[in-house]
Amino acid sequence: MNFAERLKTLPSVAHLASMDLLDDTGHVVATILNQPGQAGSLAIYHALEQQDGGRITPKAASTGLQWYAEHTADALAHPGKHPNIDRLVSWSQGTATYLVRLHNA
Repeated sequence: MNFAERLKTLPSVAHLASMDLLDDTGHVVATILNQPGQAGSLAIYHALEQQDGGRITPKAASTGLQWYAEHTADALAHPGKHPNIDRLVSWSQGTATYLVRLHNA
């Protein structure tokens, strides 16, 4: 399944303005906005956190890389081009769990 097809299967994020990703100390490490260029990432991260009780584990990060489909290969070939994918690559290789804080629209 490619990225566009995957997005059609994920829960809507129309009700969200953004989400914060927090480390184990509560520090915001990233924010994903519901805007063009980030809405797909918001949908992926939102679906991942819903599956894992409001957090993103290394296993969830690996799943996210599969969901990004063809964009994951591009991110691996061009580090820095896709920061939301780069983050999941790093998280999938670690042991940390990240909390998610949602902001409604």
